[in-house]
Amino acid sequence: MTRTVVHLLRHGEVHNPDGILYGRLPGFRLSANGRHQAEIVAKALADADLGAVVASPLQRAQETAAPVAAAHGLQVGTDEGLIEAGNQFEGERVSVGDGALRSPRHWPKLRDPFTPSWGEPYREIGERMLAAVHRARETAPGREVLCVSHQLPIWTLRRFVTGQRLWHDPRRRQCALASLTSLVFDGAELVQVRYTEPAGGSDPRATGA
Repeated sequence: MTRTVVHLLRHGEVHNPDGILYGRLPGFRLSANGRHQAEIVAKALADADLGAVVASPLQRAQETAAPVAAAHGLQVGTDEGLIEAGNQFEGERVSVGDGALRSPRHWPKLRDPFTPSWGEPYREIGERMLAAVHRARETAPGREVLCVSHQLPIWTLRRFVTGQRLWHDPRRRQCALASLTSLVFDGAELVQVRYTEPAGGSDPRATGA
């Protein structure tokens, strides 16, 4: 079998002084710390046998991918399948535990936490992310590929491929800023999932992190 590793990198910290949930909104770039995190990841992957670097079309993902691609003499490709999850709270100041979600105007969006009713269904996220991973795997069989995406899509994919239920407590996501969730394949068969935090941990509850 051919051993291929697809690394899923969550983007670095974003410049978000208003603390909004920005989702797919344009114009959200990395903060100075986020750029530093991207450089740390580039150093951590300096010896990786990378055959391709692919990112979500959103600015923060493209900027996180750039140092890694440059270090390996690669161009950053774009795959829409890696984009952030759709969310009806986009543009609002809401975060887990801050009380904002208790507002009656939000209740219709919160009627079904299992699908969920406020955004892109978890199963659809898992399926599109897995398809993007397999596209990436097929670009460099026998080597390593980096895919830069976002916290919820990466965490949903991890639960999807390991057979866990897809609805979950957002406060317990193991997907820190600039972390790597690595899927190891023998041919097309997933045989291992690894997780590392080259830039350190971060709080999964932080909105817009």
